[in-house]
Order: sequence, then structure tokens, then C-alpha cells
Amino acid sequence: MKKDNFNSPDYYLIDKLLSEENLLIRGITRDWVKSNVSPIIEEAVQKDKFPIHFIKSLSEIGAFGPILPEKYGGAEIDYISYGLMMQELERGDSSLRVLSSIQSGLIMKLIYEYGNENLKTRYLMKLSKGEIVGSFGMSEPNHGSDPNSMSTRFYSTNEGYVINGSKLWIGQAPICDLALIWAKNNKNEFGLFLIERNTNGFETSKIENKWGFRGSETGELIFNDLKIKKDNLLFLTKKFEEVLKCLNIGRYAVSWGALGIAMDCYDCALKYSNERKQFGKKIASFQLVQKKLAEMITEITKVQLMVWRLGLLFNKNQETYEQVSMAKRSSVKMASKVARDARSILGGMGITSEYPVMRHILNLEVLATYQGTEEIHTLITGRSITGISAFK
Repeated sequence: MKKDNFNSPDYYLIDKLLSEENLLIRGITRDWVKSNVSPIIEEAVQKDKFPIHFIKSLSEIGAFGPILPEKYGGAEIDYISYGLMMQELERGDSSLRVLSSIQSGLIMKLIYEYGNENLKTRYLMKLSKGEIVGSFGMSEPNHGSDPNSMSTRFYSTNEGYVINGSKLWIGQAPICDLALIWAKNNKNEFGLFLIERNTNGFETSKIENKWGFRGSETGELIFNDLKIKKDNLLFLTKKFEEVLKCLNIGRYAVSWGALGIAMDCYDCALKYSNERKQFGKKIASFQLVQKKLAEMITEITKVQLMVWRLGLLFNKNQETYEQVSMAKRSSVKMASKVARDARSILGGMGITSEYPVMRHILNLEVLATYQGTEEIHTLITGRSITGISAFK
């Protein structure tokens, strides 16, 4: 089995800004990844198969709903601890962070915020223990970057609601036990619904032959005259901003997760450059290699400081939609450049499963559009600084 010798880069001594709890949670997650994930993840990805036993194992380290109160299966950790957990999980593989962040930041958090006590009691503890798995549906086959135009529709009946439509590119869709999905009615109201797997009219499918996120179960949620009770409507609003608000925690998780990928690629390239010899000396002695490594650690350090500061804002409930958007775009863009430079330093070995870099590169290609494309996030920043929207 492959041994994980990862050393975390910390050029600006950011660890000194972290609390004992932050460091403890990061350490527990990192040790779990090293022992359980790294030895088998390359083979699992090559086979395009998610190791299903990770679900129970993740629950045992508190990776499902850790930001929630203990009463509902959480640990009431702060957002920096949560971010560090996402960093370490995605360093192991994107599939882990996707599973944890969807279950925690979308399914459990939304049920906690909008569900009645009966729904909280019924689902949250089971979700935290990994006894059931949730998926979250917003993007659609024809509406990704423009969720305001979603075509999944619902209408009211005397008994409850009927839903028709579908959601595409949904994490955990093929294996989910329940789903939270957004739908729209003819009054331009958005409804957040909870749907159980065994509901008539509810089907799922799996997306096969992906080049990225190969360790994740990704698919489609399909609704054909699906009938649910009134209690299954968690939230109703005419304000599209309220719909987008639920994405903040997911995008925050990606900003930390992509940083974890960059750190892994940098550490891998740095070690390799001190082992590999060409022309009679270590390639770490070559100026162009040193330039790449210097730029990599510089950009990693910038994002480390950005997400740390964003975590403080989350802790005080002072974060803005635009700040989260900037962090997501910046982190993924940085990680993509770092990963490609790492691949270059590794040369031909960089495309083999002997090293994690190529797997990370393919996952980053997904992250570039996941939770909002780079272009949309760029325009969100543009709108916030100019006051002029270049899109709806």
C-alpha cells in the first residue's frame, strides 16, 4: 500500500493563528485520510468506484454535520475547524469533501434551519451517523449558471404538492436516501422540498464515464408527477437571493478544499524535486523548477490567509455572498495552476497513479464549474465593485 507522507506547507506560520480545537480537528481528519484514503484512493478512482465504506468511516470522525448542535448529531465546531476538515478531506480526494460538505452544509444545515422539530428529529441524527445519505438538487440539464430559470415545477393540491422536472450533476444522487431540491411555481415562488427515496414518481440515475470526480457518485434526480405532503415543503420564498444564500456554505467548503489539493500537489512536487536527478544533480537546483515552486507556495499562502479570514467572518456571521464567491474562484484557479506546475515538475511520472497530481487536476476541472463557474464568480465580484450587473 502507498504511504502518505504529506507535510503541510505553512510559509507564513498560519498555524499560530489557529486554536487548539482547530489543530485537533485538522489533525484527526488528516490522520484519517492518511490511514484510510491515501492507500486505496488511486485504485478506486481508476475503477471509477466510490468506496462505500467511507460513509460510515466519515461519520465516525464527525464529518457529517459538525457545525450543528450536539442535539442533532453535530459537534458545534467553528467554521475555521470546518474549513480545515474540508481542506484535509479534499486533499485525500474530492469525493470525500463532496460527500461531507453536501451532507453537512446543504442537507443537514438546511433541515436544521428550515425544518420543523419532527423533521429534525427524524433525519438529522441518522444523517450524522451516516445511516442515510442526502443529495441536494439545484442545477438542471438546461439551467446551471442561471438557476433563476429553473424548469422544475411544483403546484399545490389539497393534500400537498406535485413536482415535475429533473436535476442534473447531483452529488450522491445514485445512492441518496433523501434529497432536498428547489422547484418553482407559476407565481415565481421558489420552494425547498424534502423528498424520500421511496416516494412514487422519484427516480435517480448515475452519470457514467466521467473524467473528473471519478471517486464520487454523481447523477440525476428525476420527478414525474411526484406527490408529497405539505410538511415536506421546508421553505418558500419569492426572493431569489434566499435561494442563492444556501450555496454559501458549499462554496466556502470548496474554497478550503481546493486549497487542500494545491497543498498536496505542492508537497508532492517539492519532495520529487529533491529526489529526482537530471544532468547529475537534483532538479530542485534548477532555476526554473525553483521559480515554479516559489510561485506555488506564494499563491498557496495568499489563499490560506484569504480562507482563514473568511472563516473568521463566518464565525461572526458577517460573511457576504460576494466574499464567498471571490474565495471559491480564487482558490480553485490557484489550485489549478499549482497542480499543473506540479505535473510539469514530475514530468512523465506526473500522469501516473503513482502520484496524486493527475487525479487532482481532473477533479479541479470539475471544481472550475462546480458551485458556480469561474466566469459567473468573476462577474459577481465585478457587480459588487461597480454596482452594475453583467448578468441577471
